[in-house]
Parts: sequence; structure tokens; C-alpha cells
Amino acid sequence: MSLSLAQSTHAALRSDIIFGMLAPGQRLKLDDLQARYGASVPTLREVLNRLTSEALVVAEDQKGFTVAPISVENLHELASLRKLIEFHALELSFQHGDVDWEAEVVASHYRLARIEDRLMAGEAADRLEWKRCDFGFHQTLIGACGSRELLALHRAVFDKYLRYQMIFLTFRGQIAADEHRALKEAALARDFPAARAVLERHIDGGVEHALRAQEPVAATP
Repeated sequence: MSLSLAQSTHAALRSDIIFGMLAPGQRLKLDDLQARYGASVPTLREVLNRLTSEALVVAEDQKGFTVAPISVENLHELASLRKLIEFHALELSFQHGDVDWEAEVVASHYRLARIEDRLMAGEAADRLEWKRCDFGFHQTLIGACGSRELLALHRAVFDKYLRYQMIFLTFRGQIAADEHRALKEAALARDFPAARAVLERHIDGGVEHALRAQEPVAATP
């Protein structure tokens, strides 16, 4: 099996799950996946097993693979994990970030703010790009934490949390934009208590908004 092909297939399939192109509970038939991704059956099985270990795919005996389901309980659990990880990483990043990190925070916030402004103005905007910029900003905020393992763990949890946002396609408008701006300002001031309070409101508010927008959420399996 080609390592590069396996990696590209994994990245493509994973992205399609996270960004809602493949729906929760959808059967992942090998013939369909071959046509969609141009990979062999052995490569697809390896990729699906890897995604199963990441809890994005479910493997069932004699039934093949399905996209992992969603539930209210899982969303709350992911939000709690995200806060636990991101609070710790944010505090470390504020302690160790240098001038280059500050510049990256400003630049990543600028990219996010630009697309948020377009969304609030009712202009056509790529929602996938919006969420990439959102992730990029939050990842930049914790980027000076000094731990690759912590960053990787944050990304794994953030991606699962992001899947809910992409399925529900919710945007809190000015509230979210103001919270992002407050996080940027707290980062530049190295004010961790302020940043923690804003981030907690930001995550909890996102969960509440998503659940109000899409009721009922898929039942717990």
C-alpha cells in the first residue's frame, strides 16, 4: 500500500466526515468509497480502521463501517474536553509566547474577523473556510504552549467538536466575533484569567446555540 495514497485518502475521508459531507450514521460502502476517493479496497480498509480508532467511524461485525453517530451527550463531553485541554494549553502559551507568536495571533484573528464580517453582512462566504480560520485562530492562541502532544490532542478533540458545528451550520454572529476579539486582546495582554472566562463563554455559548438551532439532535446510540 502506498503510504502517500493512504495518507491522502485518510485526510480526504476524515475531512468529509468532519465537514459533514458524510452524514452521521451513513453506511460507508467500499464500492462507493472506491469511486469517490480512487483508492483500493485494502487501502480503504486500512483508512477506515484508522478512523475507527479516532472514533470518527464505527465498525460493526458483518455489517461493515458507518460514520460515527452524534448525540447531545457526546457534544457536551467534547465541549468539556475542549475546555480542559484548551485552558491548560492557553495558559502555557501565554507564559511562553514571544513577539512572533503575538504577530501570528494578530494575523490569524484578522483572517477570521474578515470572514466573520462577510457572514454578518450577508455576503456569500465559504463556511468551510470560515471554520478553518476559526480553528486556525484557536490553534494559534495555544501554539506557543511548547507541547506537540498537547496541540495534537487539542486538534483531535476540536475536530470532533467542529463536526457538530458543520452539521448544524450555526453562526452566532456578533457575539462570537466579539469573543474572538476579546481573546486576541487577552492574548496580547497575557491576561489568562480574562481569556479563560471568555473562552468558557465562547464554547458554552456555541454548544447552546447549536442545540437550539437543531432540535432534536440525533438520538444517543
